[in-house]
Amino acid sequence: MNIAKMIDHTALKPDMNKEDIVKLCEEAKEYNFMSVCVNPTWVATSYEILKDTDVKVCTVIGFPLGASTPETKAFETKDAIEKGATEVDMVINIGALKSKDYDLVEKDIKAVVDAAKGKALTKVIIETCLLTDEEKKQACELSVKAGADFVKTSTGFSTGGATVEDVALMRKVVGPEIGVKASGGVRGPESAQAMIDAGATRIGASSGISIVKGETSNADY
Repeated sequence: MNIAKMIDHTALKPDMNKEDIVKLCEEAKEYNFMSVCVNPTWVATSYEILKDTDVKVCTVIGFPLGASTPETKAFETKDAIEKGATEVDMVINIGALKSKDYDLVEKDIKAVVDAAKGKALTKVIIETCLLTDEEKKQACELSVKAGADFVKTSTGFSTGGATVEDVALMRKVVGPEIGVKASGGVRGPESAQAMIDAGATRIGASSGISIVKGETSNADY
């Protein structure tokens, strides 16, 4: 198993500057990660650095709160793809889910799926730390129904990150055909392997180099 090709090498903090992003991309080339995951403002920069490699450019949509409208998320997705993104990680409308407005949650996800169709993979961030187990199941079911390629545990910017239990639950709900991405708090090879054993097929982490090297980082994403 090539664990590097399961890692989205991530830099999403608001104070990341161009030098940080260039470093992230150069590291991704050196270690041959699956992608870099950057905020939308850095997609074009990342694409220019990585366009002659097989490292993908991933970005986030409706991040980190998920509270923008489906129309806004669709526009953001199209704009990111035009600038070079081939994977988009969108945050669901958490408030709508908690209001049991499942039609809006599905519409929200589908707006991004439709905008990305044929051009980019879609990953749905359900923000597990804010949800009950029943809400996690509902969010996963709606993601599958809307045609998403992955479900993802966390933004890394809320009250908690990925847990083995949540990854296992998500895998059970979505079945074998949909990807599961564990993100937030995966800092070393042991935690990464635990997530993979629970059913994760992608890891989102700023600690990708530590994971590949068999070390443990104190990074907070």
